[in-house]
Amino acid sequence: KNMEKVINIFGDSITWGAGDAEMGGWADRLKNHLGKDKDEEDYFETYNLGIGGDNSDKLLKRFSTENEARNPDTIIIAIGINDSQWSGSRENSRVPLERFESNLEEMVKEAQKFTKEIVFVGITRVDESKVSPTFWDPSKHYDNENIARYDAKIKEVCERNGLLFVEMMDLLKDSDLEDGLHPNVKGYEKMFLRVRDFLADNKII
Repeated sequence: KNMEKVINIFGDSITWGAGDAEMGGWADRLKNHLGKDKDEEDYFETYNLGIGGDNSDKLLKRFSTENEARNPDTIIIAIGINDSQWSGSRENSRVPLERFESNLEEMVKEAQKFTKEIVFVGITRVDESKVSPTFWDPSKHYDNENIARYDAKIKEVCERNGLLFVEMMDLLKDSDLEDGLHPNVKGYEKMFLRVRDFLADNKII
């Protein structure tokens, strides 16, 4: 039978595709990949709902509305790198770990009103020589040790709720990053391929 699917992809500037003027990042690559078979029996309507600078606080505020507007069959969530950003000390992360966890749990509850197909995409690593501190604000830092703590929390929430998790921490090298934080064309291509293969293996696409 024909499969028609609405896929909502939530996230920050890395979902939105910052730094990739060519193809618009991994989520747009996925959208283009799924959209090219319009005449086939499978029809995907994929929404890139990434917003630059988003963290779990901000995403939670718009999460229900975006889902109600589109009624998705699959929800993909890629959030956390901006939550892990800190200033002064690691104890001063933008969104504390405990609140990050409860934000994720809240999102899961909301997402479950629409679908059982909920996938979290893990956080990508950074090149600390460029973003600890960041070039746009010397008081702000991203570092891989703190990112790993937030990534582990996402995994925990996925295990607790029986949800799928796409590993990303091991994927990108410094040469795959545009500015130390956002992937470049090559980095986004790697992310797209991993997400695509994961979704295919799990029969979501």
